[in-house]
Amino acid sequence: MGDPLTAYTARLQQQEQEIRSLSAEIESLKNPQNQRPSPRLEELREENAKLKYRLNILKREEKAHCSKAMLNINQHLQEIFGEAIRASCPELDSPPLAVAPNQQSKFGDYQCNSAMAMAQMLKAKGVKANPREIAEKIIQNLPKNDLIQKTEIAGPGFINVHLERKFVSKLLSNLLVNGVQPPPLASKKRVVVDFSSPNIAKEMHVGHLRSTIIGESMCRLFEFLGYDVLRLNHVGDWGTQFGMLIAHLQDKFPDYLTVSPPISDLQGFYKESKKRFDEEEEFKKRAYQCVVRLQSKEPDFIKAWNLICDVSRKEFQRVYDCLDITIIERGESYYQDMMKQVVKEFEEKGLSQVDDGRTIVFAPGQSIPLTIVKSDGGYTYDTSDLAAIHQRIFEEKADIIIYVTDSGQATHFQVVFAAAQMIGWYDPKVTRVEHAGFGVVLGEDKKKFKTRSGDTVRLMDLLEEGLKRSMDKLKEKERDKVLTPEELIKAQRSVAFGCIKYADLSHNRINDYVFSFDKMLDDRGNTAAYLLYAFTRIRSIARLANIDEATLKQAAETSEVLLDHEKEWKLGKCLLRFPEILQKILDDLLLHTLCDYLYELATTFTEFYDSCYCVEKDRQTGEVVKVNMWRMLLCEATAKVMAKGFDILGINPVQRM
Repeated sequence: MGDPLTAYTARLQQQEQEIRSLSAEIESLKNPQNQRPSPRLEELREENAKLKYRLNILKREEKAHCSKAMLNINQHLQEIFGEAIRASCPELDSPPLAVAPNQQSKFGDYQCNSAMAMAQMLKAKGVKANPREIAEKIIQNLPKNDLIQKTEIAGPGFINVHLERKFVSKLLSNLLVNGVQPPPLASKKRVVVDFSSPNIAKEMHVGHLRSTIIGESMCRLFEFLGYDVLRLNHVGDWGTQFGMLIAHLQDKFPDYLTVSPPISDLQGFYKESKKRFDEEEEFKKRAYQCVVRLQSKEPDFIKAWNLICDVSRKEFQRVYDCLDITIIERGESYYQDMMKQVVKEFEEKGLSQVDDGRTIVFAPGQSIPLTIVKSDGGYTYDTSDLAAIHQRIFEEKADIIIYVTDSGQATHFQVVFAAAQMIGWYDPKVTRVEHAGFGVVLGEDKKKFKTRSGDTVRLMDLLEEGLKRSMDKLKEKERDKVLTPEELIKAQRSVAFGCIKYADLSHNRINDYVFSFDKMLDDRGNTAAYLLYAFTRIRSIARLANIDEATLKQAAETSEVLLDHEKEWKLGKCLLRFPEILQKILDDLLLHTLCDYLYELATTFTEFYDSCYCVEKDRQTGEVVKVNMWRMLLCEATAKVMAKGFDILGINPVQRM
């Protein structure tokens, strides 16, 4: 609700200013007859009353939204301790604030470790200070709050924090009644995520898998948190390669103006055209002529180019449909007409130079220049990337721009970003522009993932192999005997594509990772297979106890979630760390943190379920004799958080497996 609230507040202030101005004008009039309020003043007062009414409604709505949202406990504790730390040592500028979940639950739930660092800072100023005494001061200055039950000082000055169980119980009830709601945003920012980016006329291969999966998940995270997200597919759809390909098709595929070869043939033609381009001088000249005619937008060449693009798009879409990817194509061709202006701006500002016939740009602190015009007058990837970042900043009005490509392109983007800052297009303190790089996919031999014949693995082949292995695994567990054919197909797709995505996302994206179907389909350890089975087990608990959704909803609204057993308390706290986890990923864009959290949540739930009876049955008859509803609510809360976590990762769980 941030934006309309700001707008109404501004209008209200403007109206009140005008009222004060007109009132002062009336007072200054000497003629008593002219002191009657003007019609304009009455009009303003009336509008002012309406605005105040609307503003109060918006404030109530915002308050209601905030009360429905999940509370970030860590952030809330930081606010509480931040206030206490500033009051304890007002002489320190920017005192350190360190609050984190306690690694050992016997020492409390969270820990504040600021006192030791503060003592060091005071020592540097020539002030003797004992960390334990500083910790005492911090505790004395803690503002009144509902969250902290008690604090203790340990060791050299650690402050152990014990949370108030009643308050945690209320937070869990809120989660159950309102669902998994993100914390409110200060302002709705525009985010552009550039990901996937295959090349036209080539099949998608395993190298495109990581960018596609990681980029999709990042978009889902930003969308869940309330950002306005633009998902862009910066496909390679322009340049010399299309001149080569069209020239080669003219010789080998005479129908190229009415129909394009299928994608596999097209890739073969592309390889042949590249070989001819490198070896035959006459062909090279003709290919360049085709490029010029394409760039001049001659109808026949545009028609041939469109046919090639359409065949590729259909093939890409098959992959996107399997992986449930939503993305808008905006390839290099989109920025062609913007490049001239970009080059002109660098030249006019004296930021480019001519070197051996090329126009280059050196950005501050960068040893490698960008080539923005080649010696033959053509543009480069550098030019199109500069045009793209300019368009995203000025036309899309992006506040955050993220490029999801392999780490090999890190230096290139570093130079592009430095050049964009140098020319004044953006200030990194205001606009976040980031390259989210990732490592390569390795085979089980720890070498680059290839087929047995040494070719790059086609992505579609990989996905089809995943489906086959997933079905084999389900049949091995005899799931085909208990599931309907429709349920079996759903489970097959959920496991196959979920496992492929999770295997990627559960590794730190910066590192290379080994692709292994056997490991990803294993239902033990930190895998999608384990988590999906755990989720269906949790969902089955209520079903087996004959408790429907309406009963659970009513219980959530009327029953307290008890947290007396240590395993109930551990699970409750784990569930409420979800907003902290999302905030961390928002800061560093490392999605494996969410995978680690979901695995921790699933194992914490198992500990709870093994120690705490949710449903008690008669040992002889198997009939349900008692349902511990507060524990059923903990099951439901776990399922809700896991489902939202899966959604962010792009994994589709099923109710039965």
